[in-house]
Amino acid sequence: MSGAATPAAPTPATPSPAGRAAAYVRSLAPAASDYRDLRRTWKGDLVAGVTVGIVALPLALAFGVSSGAGAASGLVTAIIAGVVAAVFGGSNVQVSGPTGAMVVVLGPIIAANGVGALATVGLLAGVMVVAAGALRLGRAVTYIPWPVIEGFTLGIAVIIFLQQVPAALGTTPGESTHAIVAALQSLSTVSWPEVAWSLGIVAVVAVVMLLAPRIHRMLPGSIIAIVLVTAVAALLQLPVATIGELPTGLPAPTLPTLSWDAVAPLLGPALTVAALAAIESLLSARVAASISDTGPYDADRELVGQGLASVASAFFGGMPATGAIARTAVNVRSGGRTRVAAIVHALLLAGVVAVGATVVAVIPLAALAGVLMVTSTRMISVATIRTVVGSTRSDAIVFIVTAIITVSFDLIYAVLIGIAVAAFFALRALARSSGVHREELPGPAEPGDERIALFRLEGALFFGAAERMLERVGDIRGVEVVIIRMSQLQILDATGAQVINELIQALERRGVTVLVKGIQTRHLRLVTRVGAIASLRHQNHLFEELPPAVEHARSHVRRAAATR
Repeated sequence: MSGAATPAAPTPATPSPAGRAAAYVRSLAPAASDYRDLRRTWKGDLVAGVTVGIVALPLALAFGVSSGAGAASGLVTAIIAGVVAAVFGGSNVQVSGPTGAMVVVLGPIIAANGVGALATVGLLAGVMVVAAGALRLGRAVTYIPWPVIEGFTLGIAVIIFLQQVPAALGTTPGESTHAIVAALQSLSTVSWPEVAWSLGIVAVVAVVMLLAPRIHRMLPGSIIAIVLVTAVAALLQLPVATIGELPTGLPAPTLPTLSWDAVAPLLGPALTVAALAAIESLLSARVAASISDTGPYDADRELVGQGLASVASAFFGGMPATGAIARTAVNVRSGGRTRVAAIVHALLLAGVVAVGATVVAVIPLAALAGVLMVTSTRMISVATIRTVVGSTRSDAIVFIVTAIITVSFDLIYAVLIGIAVAAFFALRALARSSGVHREELPGPAEPGDERIALFRLEGALFFGAAERMLERVGDIRGVEVVIIRMSQLQILDATGAQVINELIQALERRGVTVLVKGIQTRHLRLVTRVGAIASLRHQNHLFEELPPAVEHARSHVRRAAATR
C-alpha cells in the first residue's frame, strides 16, 4: 500500500531589501518588550529612580556650571535627555545626562564660541550619533583596549578636578582653555580672606561625602553636604558666589541656529562631541550589562537613543548627553531593572525645577566644586592603575600615553593615539609570534638531502612580519630545492602573499626549485591573485601532503646529480 506523498515544507521567502530595512528600523525603535518585567520590578525601579535622582541633582547642577552653560542647562539635560535616552536607548538600566567627560569638551567650545553655540553643537552632534547607530557602528567601542579606557578615565578625572579650582578658591577661571593653565591663572586673582570661606565649604562637602557611605552606603552624601553648607552660608550670609536665579519650569523648545555661517565653524567641535558621546555611552552601557541581570544591550539602538537625547536637549537649551557610568551603577545597585527607573530619576529632577528652584539658587558654587572634586577623585582607582601599570610594559605605555594626552591636549586625540599605540604593540607581538623554521626532512636520511631545505611557516605572515621571512629564506645558500610548508600559517595578508611571490621568483632566478606544500583553501585565492602560484616552475610543484613533496625534491636532486 503506497501512502500519499508528504508535501515539501515551503521554503521561507527571502526578505526584500525594503523588508530588511523596515525590520532594522523596528529593531532600533522602542517596543513593549522593553517593559515586560515592569509588573514584577516596578517597586525597585521606583526606589532606584528616586535614589539616582538624588545623586544626579548636585552633579547636574555642577556639570552645568562647570561647562559654562549654567546650572539650568545641566538640569535640563538630565531631565530631557534622561527621558529620551531611557525610552529610545539600547540599555534597560542606563542613566543618561550631563557627564564630566562632556563638560571637559564643552568648556573650551563654549569659551571660544559662546553659550549660543551650545544648542547648535548639541543638535549637530546628536544627528551624527544617530547616523552612527543607523550605520551599525555600535560595536566599534569593543575595539578600544582596556588601558586606553583607563588612561582616558584618569585624564578626565584630573581635568575635572582642575576645572573646579577657580570655584573652590572663590575666584574666576583663567583666560586659557587648558585646564592646568587656567587653574594656575586663577591663583593670581585670589582674594583673601574670602578664599577661606570657599575652601572651608569645599572641605566640609568633601568630609561629608567621604563619611556618609561609611555610616550607610545608601546615604546621599552629596545632597547632605550641599544642604548643610547652603544652610550655613545663607544663615551667616557668607561672601561666596551662588548658583543664582533658575527658571521655575522647563524652557520652551526653540530651533537652534542652522545657517551655514553658524554651522560651518562648529562642525569640527560637533564631531568631537559626537565621538565622545558615542564612546562614553557605549562604555557605560557595556559596564551596565556586566553588573546587572537585565540582559545584554543593543549597541546600535543605544547610539540612536543617545543621539536623539542630545537633539532633544538642544531644543530646550541643554547640553549634549551621554550615558553616565556612576549614575547607572547607582541605579543597578539600588534595584533598577527597567527603563522606568531612569524615567523616574528625570521626573524627580523636573519636580525640583518646578518646586525648588528658589532653594537651589542659593547653593554656593564652592559646594558644587567640592562635589565634583570628590567625584573626580573617586573616578581614580589606585588598584586599577597598579594592575594596568604592572601588567605588561606595552599596556603601561598605552595607559600613560593616553592619560598624558588627555590632560595635555585633547580627549578624542588621546583615544585615537592610545588605540594606535596599542595597535602598534599588538602588531609587534603578532609579528614576533610568527615564525620561519628550518626543519629536518622526515624519514631516514638519503644522499643529497643536504641540497634540500624545508621551511615551516607558522603564525601570521602579514606586513609586520613578511620582511623577516623574506630575509630568512631568501638568504639560503647551497641548496637546489626549497620546500615551503604553509599548512600551519594562520594569518596571511596581501603583503605576506606578495612576499611569498617575490621569494619564489628570487629563488627560481637563482636556479633553486621551489615546492609549496599545504596552502589552506582560505589562502589559496589570495596567493593565486598575487601571482605566487604562477611563479612556480611547474604547476605540479604545489602539494597537499609533505611526503610527496619531499620525494619530488629528492628525485629532482638525484636527476641533477646524474647530469653533473
